[in-house]
Amino acid sequence: MSRTTVGRAMEILLIEDNPQDARTTIQALRHEGIRCRVTLVCDGEEAMAFLHREGVFARAPRPDVILLDLDLPKKDGRQVLLEVRGDADLEAIPVVVLTGSLVHQAVLKAEQYRVDGFLPKPVSLDQFIDVVKSLRRSWLSELIVPPP
Repeated sequence: MSRTTVGRAMEILLIEDNPQDARTTIQALRHEGIRCRVTLVCDGEEAMAFLHREGVFARAPRPDVILLDLDLPKKDGRQVLLEVRGDADLEAIPVVVLTGSLVHQAVLKAEQYRVDGFLPKPVSLDQFIDVVKSLRRSWLSELIVPPP
């Protein structure tokens, strides 16, 4: 059985208010040739509008993974995470937290936020690719493909 890529590109929602960090993250994906479409939103309120498909986001795709900065304007990343995890329609979406602080990681773990992974900021291309590939492998291992 061959292992060729089938299906659509991965949908990634990048929630990041720092343009340079967003650019680095998007370049990391392009550099590795990961087949994906990235949507960038710049604050927590905009992120929730996107996820709930409100207003200009009425036709937004459902993301396969969320890359979430914690220090966001309008609505903090922790609030976004709590809302995502508290919503039956969104809770299954993997969330990877982008953080420049080990303290953030410790707090999220101690408070038992359900986070699927962490990436330090600035995002290292190698670390970013490892996390995305790890998530992709776990999705592929759970995928059941019907016989032809």
